[in-house]
Amino acid sequence: MPPAEVSVVTVAPQRIAITNELPGRLEAYRVAQVRARVAGIVQKRVFKEGSDVKEGQLLFQIDPAQYQASYDNAQANLTQTTLKAQRYKPLVEVNAVSKQEYDDAVSAQKQAEAAVRIAKLNLGYASVTSPISGRIGRALVTEGALVGQGGDATQMALVQQLDPIYVNVTQSSADLLKLQQAMASGQLKSVGDGKASVTLLLENGQPYPLPGKLLFSDITVDEATGSISLRAEFPNPKRVLLPGTYVRAKIEQAIDEQALMVPQQAVMRDLNGSSVFVVDADNKVAPRVVKTGSAQGNNWQVIDGLKEGDRVIVEGLQKVRPGAAVKPVQWNPAGAAPNQSGQAAQQGAAGAQQKAN
Repeated sequence: MPPAEVSVVTVAPQRIAITNELPGRLEAYRVAQVRARVAGIVQKRVFKEGSDVKEGQLLFQIDPAQYQASYDNAQANLTQTTLKAQRYKPLVEVNAVSKQEYDDAVSAQKQAEAAVRIAKLNLGYASVTSPISGRIGRALVTEGALVGQGGDATQMALVQQLDPIYVNVTQSSADLLKLQQAMASGQLKSVGDGKASVTLLLENGQPYPLPGKLLFSDITVDEATGSISLRAEFPNPKRVLLPGTYVRAKIEQAIDEQALMVPQQAVMRDLNGSSVFVVDADNKVAPRVVKTGSAQGNNWQVIDGLKEGDRVIVEGLQKVRPGAAVKPVQWNPAGAAPNQSGQAAQQGAAGAQQKAN
């Protein structure tokens, strides 16, 4: 029988990004608790739950009657003390009143001005507004509820800014140390500050269409888990990403300029590890134990076991055995021509064998 035809790839170094897929959860870009800053009865809620609100938008109205009355009283007191200070000013110049009496009148005027400012603030706090722009959740109080009583700033709602949005992920400190050592030895290159791209896989396994960017890595290792936290930022214009959602993030953390890659279908795995079949200089099959790294698309990175120029069998593995002579042809991942030619050769050999019998 003629040598079986097999499809091979010739191993050559290529530039790849070292990508790690890490678990994480989404977190709002900003979170603001809307709280009652004055005590009173809630008269009305003026927002729709689950809607987008603007910074400064009115959310709740607390009964302002007592604060309006306090403001009016403070204004009246200010008017009285101001007039008294104005009357005393020319009198003190001619010693008609004592300097002490004039100073007391001016001091009372200043105190009245401060009282007006405080009363105005409290009156303004009766109108509860949003501190940030974002999406508001459900109302935590209802009309008629007494809020802010006893010095407790009652939480009334929660506003979260969702665009952009954070994703917090964790990575093993041991894996991060290996990357740092590889970069320090020159085996890998850093992607550079602010240049690391991040992609997301949603809970249903679908990729999120918009890329993100890595912001920082924490400097403290969690004692309980032995992991380090990383934070990335993603645009979220359609509010698809919601805080608390579990996701998986693919982060580019380094660049390998001399990576050796082989198609995943060329790698055979068993209890002893990973191996491939290579075609030597005499066109004979030889097994080779390899150590694989990360997956890049449909390829495995081979860390150990192969060298540049090795010819690795990708298709036709079922037709070969160690030491057998083969006819290698270049692998064509897009078409089936090599397979068809190999099948034709195999069928021709089978026909010749039948005629001989």
